[in-house]
Amino acid sequence: MTEIDAKIDALVPEWLTLPDIAEQLDVEVTRVRQLVKDGQLLAVRRGENRVLMVPAAFIDGDKVVKGLSGLLTVLRDDGFADDEMLEWLFTPDETLPGTPAQALNENRGTEVKRRAQALAV
Repeated sequence: MTEIDAKIDALVPEWLTLPDIAEQLDVEVTRVRQLVKDGQLLAVRRGENRVLMVPAAFIDGDKVVKGLSGLLTVLRDDGFADDEMLEWLFTPDETLPGTPAQALNENRGTEVKRRAQALAV
């Protein structure tokens, strides 16, 4: 969990606090914190109060976006820091098209994961 710079903050269109996510997922905040700790969700500190927040694109209704956990594992294994993962996930890619985060939300996770694996080569 790191603090992010203005460039990455500007790439992410919407953020949710951990209590917001807990409400959407209908779980306790401690469960959301565990998801972050286990690497299944990516949270960063934002704003004056340095509140832990997660990109809203990582939540699909009442669940975590399908394929996110595995993708985060691949990126971490490739040596990506949290801020680098966010930058990669939310930077538009003309060949995808859109951002990797959008592709995950559109159930195109296999292609996103393949691209993430290719980064390590």
